[in-house]
Amino acid sequence: MKVFIVERYGKNQSLKATDIPEPELRENEVLIEVHAAGVNLLDSKIRSGEFKLILPYRTPFVLGHDVAGVITQVGRRVTRFKVGDEVYSRPDDFRIGTFAEYVAVKEDSVALKPRNLTMEEAASIPLVGLTAWQALVEVAHLKKGQKVFIQAGSGGVGTFAIQLAKHLGATVATTTGPGNIAWVQGLGADTVIDYRKDDFEKVLHDYDLVLNSQDGETLTQSVNVLKPGGRLISISGPPDPAFAESIRGPWFLKLATRILSWGIRKKAKGRNVQYSFLFMRANGRQLSQITPLIECGAIRPVVDKVFPFDSTNEALAHVESGRAKGKVVIKVR
Repeated sequence: MKVFIVERYGKNQSLKATDIPEPELRENEVLIEVHAAGVNLLDSKIRSGEFKLILPYRTPFVLGHDVAGVITQVGRRVTRFKVGDEVYSRPDDFRIGTFAEYVAVKEDSVALKPRNLTMEEAASIPLVGLTAWQALVEVAHLKKGQKVFIQAGSGGVGTFAIQLAKHLGATVATTTGPGNIAWVQGLGADTVIDYRKDDFEKVLHDYDLVLNSQDGETLTQSVNVLKPGGRLISISGPPDPAFAESIRGPWFLKLATRILSWGIRKKAKGRNVQYSFLFMRANGRQLSQITPLIECGAIRPVVDKVFPFDSTNEALAHVESGRAKGKVVIKVR
């Protein structure tokens, strides 16, 4: 089967198109014929080697974290899916590889595709949808009437998180460029800050939750918009000791996360707010809870551009440019 692999780590390394055998199916997995694959900034960071401490993939390996397609084979212990089912998924770490014609995915990480979506639209959902769900629902327990600041509202996670937060009854603030203000308001944002000319730290006050996806300076500023007892969740780092514990990391990873997150944890403690790092994980059950929200129209996918499979490197470059509104997708079939 045709795949795109990371042959060696590096920011300027292109993915290599090559042919490899179809993946071997484990007894608790399904084999998915890939119709479309989402492209994420995480793919770029893994290729460049930024996550080697957390995810030490041995090269060469197939990249890709989002998939929508059709099941062509099931392992002998699989009970919830059958051949012919249209599904979508974010495969587990160390079993990624959706930039391919076929991918094997654990049954527990798969959900039936929303009936009202195309394969390309469905492939745009899993990673960003699970990130938003795990941050807002699982960790923060966001409630009706609370205020949440979701950074980068026109990005992949931002577009989904805004819609989910509004569905949960929250008041939503976000940042974006001047050309996207009306657009993110259409997604449900109540307060939209033009990051090019306004300082969100001076506009927003007494928020219950911040979902940070930007750099360290923005992370530090975010503490100041929270009320006492508020929560700061970052999906862009730095990882904290609790994260290292959750993945049963080695001692040097625990030490590194303690050092890297010391500054933000100290500032958060001084303001009586809680800081945590979120590295989303595969979860088919949560994806199944997201599906009806899409089918009823509460959340709609936002796809910026669809690239052909042969243009996977161009799709990754488009994501890295930061110009995409919503998600970038590769059409494999």
